[in-house]
Amino acid sequence: MLRGYLALTKPRVIELLLVTTIPAMLLAARGVPSLWLILATLLGGSAAAGSANALNCVADVDIDAEMHRTRARPLVTHQVPLRHALIFGIALGAGAFGWLWATTNVLSASLVVATILFYVFVYTLLLKRRTAQNIIWGGAAGCMPVVIGWSAVTGTVSWPALVMFGIVFFWTPPHTWALAMKFREDYRRVGVPMLPAVASAATVTRQIVVFSWLMVACSLLLVPATSWIYATVAVVAGGWFVAMAHRLHAAVRRGVAVNPMRLFHLSNTYLALVFVAIALDSVLGWTPLAVASGWAL
Repeated sequence: MLRGYLALTKPRVIELLLVTTIPAMLLAARGVPSLWLILATLLGGSAAAGSANALNCVADVDIDAEMHRTRARPLVTHQVPLRHALIFGIALGAGAFGWLWATTNVLSASLVVATILFYVFVYTLLLKRRTAQNIIWGGAAGCMPVVIGWSAVTGTVSWPALVMFGIVFFWTPPHTWALAMKFREDYRRVGVPMLPAVASAATVTRQIVVFSWLMVACSLLLVPATSWIYATVAVVAGGWFVAMAHRLHAAVRRGVAVNPMRLFHLSNTYLALVFVAIALDSVLGWTPLAVASGWAL
């Protein structure tokens, strides 16, 4: 039963969120903030993400039972009662709000609540089953950890936090669509209009290329707030990702067999590299390029 409750929170998704939260906090502090503040923010953020994911499982239990990828989830297998999962999700969200309010600030706590509500009501209940743009706008919830991490340190939301939000925002569609290309029959079976389920492979990969370019362009906007370390990683990793996106699209247009999961796994590597570079820049204390060049941040 304990494993079932843990599975409701989707721990692997939470791991990805934490990868972006810590570097955002380091950049906000221009160094290493209080370790207690980092721990408190990660605990609150994990509880909030777990809340959103558990409530998502409650709302999607009907389609999860029909999809090969999700039919082993604890609500489908009756490992956890539906009512208990609902209470669990709400309790986690309330606990995250109270914890972050007590340990960080009211802005971070409020952003957490807004993120949970957006993910559950806007993405899961409104967009997911109605539009092929579901993941574009619904994915905004997954971008919020960088903003919450920044606000936990500074008590505000500044432009570097919004740029990091944009990186994850434009990263989400290529990441999700590459995975959905593999499971498009699952989405068709349950009537969820994920783009690969309702559009041709050529259309999907063309959109992946477009969002990949937008992601890399957005990542370069952070260069003035960082040093040559981040700038180098952003250019090299971004060029690598865009090249692979173009390669996938070209293969689809030629009609040859493709493996979109390569791009899916590469997207995880790309995001990790970019945010590790942000963390290194912040911890090593390099002078931001904007300051070094005489520009005001």
